[in-house]
Amino acid sequence: MQKVLPYRKIAEVSPYMDAKVLDYINEGQIETFESFERFNIIAFDWYDVSGKEADSPQIMIYQDREDLFFFCEAEEAEAMVLASVAEETKSGALENEQLLYHFFVRLLKGDMSHLDQLEAAITDTEDEMITGFRSGYLEKIIDYRKELLRLKRYYEQLDSIFDELAANDNCLLSDESVRRFVILGSRVDRFHRSVLNLRDYVAQMREAYQSQMDIQQNQLMKVFTVITAIFLPLTLLVGWYGMNFTMPELRWAYGYPAVIAVSIATVIGLILFFKKKKWL
Repeated sequence: MQKVLPYRKIAEVSPYMDAKVLDYINEGQIETFESFERFNIIAFDWYDVSGKEADSPQIMIYQDREDLFFFCEAEEAEAMVLASVAEETKSGALENEQLLYHFFVRLLKGDMSHLDQLEAAITDTEDEMITGFRSGYLEKIIDYRKELLRLKRYYEQLDSIFDELAANDNCLLSDESVRRFVILGSRVDRFHRSVLNLRDYVAQMREAYQSQMDIQQNQLMKVFTVITAIFLPLTLLVGWYGMNFTMPELRWAYGYPAVIAVSIATVIGLILFFKKKKWL
């Protein structure tokens, strides 16, 4: 028997499952993969690579020699599993191990394209930073890190599942199915490595962004320092002529214009000096 049901309807197929299964589920002991003498329990958090759903609902699969049951935590996951099973069986019924394999094949369909699109988006974001357009750049990095973390966890679950299925400790799978799951495991391992590479790429982008911010701050401090240095002599003149002393040039008819001329000459001279030193 092959069924796709929500979690709340597990009792409908309980007569067809081992008595220990319901106790195992009710105790909350669901792991990624559990192999028993007469059945397997597979559980994972489904990641919708199309990006339509933000949540990661759990899908649990019960497999023995006669039955294959899919239990879904959310309606979206149930709809996805129903569509996959219907598509794979439209040409005729499949054996349980064949349907399980084809379900996972369809589950991974489009993942490589999604990873390619994600890599292209990250590259475009890096180009924007390099060319000086950095609006919302840090927020994009945070979003990429969150998505890559979810993908990393997702592929780690699937990698563990395929390793256990390939081990086939209870001999529920044929040799041909074992070989197929080994191939699927290799594919997921490639996806996982791609995700890890993208995480390293995003980490380097964040470091580059921080370096850009540090350079900008240093440039700003440099401008403030130069401005302060230019006007420091003028501050000295103000302090000098602000003292309560009688100075000869105060009685000179051209004393005030002379001070203005000296101030302007000082500013121009310092600007030319800083430009010569390439500090401006």
